[in-house]
Amino acid sequence: MHIEFRHLRTIQAVYECGGLARAAERLHITQSALSHQIKGLEDQAGVELFQRRSKPMKLTAAGLRLLRLAEKVLPQVEAMQAEFTNLRDGNTGRLHIAIECHACFEWLFPVLENFRKSWGDVDVDIRPGLAFDAMPALQKEEVDLVVSSDPEDLPGIDFIELFDYAPVFVASSQHPLAAKPFVEAADFRDETLISYPVERTRLDVFSQLLIPAKVEPAAIRQVELTAVILLLVASNRGVAVLPDWVVREVKYSSDYVTRPLTAKGITRRLYAAVRREDREKPYMSELIDLARNEARRLQAA
Repeated sequence: MHIEFRHLRTIQAVYECGGLARAAERLHITQSALSHQIKGLEDQAGVELFQRRSKPMKLTAAGLRLLRLAEKVLPQVEAMQAEFTNLRDGNTGRLHIAIECHACFEWLFPVLENFRKSWGDVDVDIRPGLAFDAMPALQKEEVDLVVSSDPEDLPGIDFIELFDYAPVFVASSQHPLAAKPFVEAADFRDETLISYPVERTRLDVFSQLLIPAKVEPAAIRQVELTAVILLLVASNRGVAVLPDWVVREVKYSSDYVTRPLTAKGITRRLYAAVRREDREKPYMSELIDLARNEARRLQAA
């Protein structure tokens, strides 16, 4: 017996409408077509499904069995159709994020909290993006968005500008370098540099300043949390380089100062890397807008 979804909808419609005419109107087919459909289904089953002489039409025992199946299956089918519609229209989906910028956790969490309020049906997850190569993962659809400050020319990947920031030197207000209007690469030679536990090439102080100048700090101390970095700096246990907005946002202590890197300062830009076909999804566009708004708030703080 070959049962199709239309057969289940037919059984349900005739039962609820009590006759062929109203059921045909609900199903948007002719009464004749509906009669032929029921006859074909009964021929397959080898039994009658309706007591035709009764008004309203009643189901036989076999018809009731089929009705119970329709009541069980059709809501699941409709739920699946609604889910597919939401996926197609970009109202639900998956948003797995990889972060190449360690300090960006401080900025991203408020963004995701606001995002969750409007897009509760989107599955959001965060992967640090520090222990694996995030861009190939984006191309292979293992993640859906990468926060990065290093745009690349990759097929099928768009880098969307989020905001600019300045990496700044941070030192205790009692530190000798605090008296300088700016610091240069050579100033780090005798210093303990406190940094996040990531590869050097992903730290602005190395990629933008120390590696080009071929300067090595006296020592490097790796610390996971921004607040702890600032605590150590304020205690004059070392110096750090952090994004300007991070220092303003955390506001741990007044015992440290910030200075530009080089006389002209250094400016970096943060991007959201996404697959081109995902860029216009409503929830992706909303996340980008929220990210930019949060960045503006941080920069104005």
